[in-house]
Amino acid sequence: MLHGTMCVNQYGHLEIGGCDTLELANQFGTPLYVYDVELIRKRARSFVGAFQKAGMPGQVAYASKAFSSLAILQVINEEGLALDVVSGGELYTAMMAGFPPEKIHFHGNNKSPAEIEMALDYRVGCFVVDNFYELDILDQLCREKNVKVNILLRVTPGIEAHTHDYILTGQEDSKFGFDLNSGQAKHALDTALSSSFNVLGIHCHIGSQIFETTGFLLAIDKLFTHITQWKEEFQYEPTVVNVGGGFGIRYTETDAPLEPEDYVSAILTEVKKQAAENHITLPEVWIEPGRSLVGDAGTTLYSIGSTKEVIGVRKYVAVDGGMSDNIRPALYQAKYEALVANKAIHSDKEVVSIAGKACESGDMLIWNIPLAKTQPGDILAVFCTGAYGYSMASNYNRLPRPAVVFVENGQATLVVERESYQDIIKLDRPLYEVVKK
Repeated sequence: MLHGTMCVNQYGHLEIGGCDTLELANQFGTPLYVYDVELIRKRARSFVGAFQKAGMPGQVAYASKAFSSLAILQVINEEGLALDVVSGGELYTAMMAGFPPEKIHFHGNNKSPAEIEMALDYRVGCFVVDNFYELDILDQLCREKNVKVNILLRVTPGIEAHTHDYILTGQEDSKFGFDLNSGQAKHALDTALSSSFNVLGIHCHIGSQIFETTGFLLAIDKLFTHITQWKEEFQYEPTVVNVGGGFGIRYTETDAPLEPEDYVSAILTEVKKQAAENHITLPEVWIEPGRSLVGDAGTTLYSIGSTKEVIGVRKYVAVDGGMSDNIRPALYQAKYEALVANKAIHSDKEVVSIAGKACESGDMLIWNIPLAKTQPGDILAVFCTGAYGYSMASNYNRLPRPAVVFVENGQATLVVERESYQDIIKLDRPLYEVVKK
C-alpha cells in the first residue's frame, strides 16, 4: 500500500517526504492534498530515461489537466519535460509559472478564437488541431498575424482501450479528433497542407488508466497504414507521431500497471518497426503522461468526524471532505486505498465505508474498507489522489477547496492556499445592499 517515500515513523504515524502527516494536518488543516515531489521527479526521469535508453528523439509532455498549479509546472520544467494544456486558463498558469512557451502543446476540442489568439501571442510550440472549425480559425488568425505555426492533427484511430466509458477517447464515436476510417483525417491533412501551417504530424489518444501496451501498438499500426497512404498521395511524411498518454497507475491491489519505461519501450519499438516496414522516415515520438506522473504522488488527508452504524449492514465513517475535493468515486466509481494516518500500525481493524460531507447520498469515497478503529479527530490518508483531485475540485455546498502542500526531504511547502469563505463569495454581487448587524 505504501509507495514513494512513504513510511511509518517511530510514532506509528504515516510519513511522506520525511514529513509526519499528523504534523502536516495540524499545521495546514484538512482536507489537505500532500504531494511527494521526489516520486514525481522519479516518474518524470523514468519516462525521459526510456527515450534516452532507446536512443530515439522525442518529447515527454506533462498533461497538466491532471493537476495544474504554478509549483507543479515549475517542477515539471525543472525535469526537462514539455507541457500539454487544454484551455486558456491552463496556458495562462503555465506562462505565469515561467514555463517555456516553445515547449507547450495546446490541445482542446473547442478552442475559442480568443484562446487561439492568446496562444499565438504567447508563441506556443504546437497546436494540436481537433476539427475543421479550428483549422479555419487558426488559418485566418495566422494570416492576420503573418505567422506560421506548428500543428499536429488529432485523429481517432478507432481503438478502444479497456477503461471506463467516460475516459475512452480513441474510438470512432468520439467528440475528439478527425476520424481515420471515414477519410475525415485525410481531408484534414489535405486542408492543413495547403494552409498557413507547418504540419509536424499526427496525434492520437486512446484512453486513460490503461494497463497494457496492446492498445497503443494497435493504434500505431493503424496510424502507419494511413501514413503510408498519405506518403503516396500527398508526398507527406510526419516528423512527429504523438500517441498521447493514458498510462495507468495502481489505485488498489487489483490494479497492475506497467512501469513507465515498459510503456515507452513498447511504443518506440513498434514505431521503429512500422517505419522500417513501410519505408517511412523515422519520426519523433511524443507522449503525454499526466496521471502516471502525479497520481500516486498525491495523498489526501482528512479529519474523521461523525459515524453512523446501520446494525447488521454497514458502519459509515464521515470525513471533512468528499466529492468536493475528489469527484472520481461519484463520476467513475473509482476505488481507493486508505489508512488511519495516526494509527498506521494498529492491527485491530473494522470494516467501514468512508462518507463525504456533501449533501448527496452518492458522496461516498470508499466502500467497505478495513481500517484501524477510528474516533473523531483521527486523520484518514487516502492514497493516489494526485491526479484529477484538486483539478476537478468544486465549491459544491460552498465548501472551500483544500490547500496543497509539497513535501520533499523533510520540508513541507504550501503551494496552493486553502480557500476561505471570503474567497467563495469574492465574485458574487448582491442584488441588494446587506446591512451588517
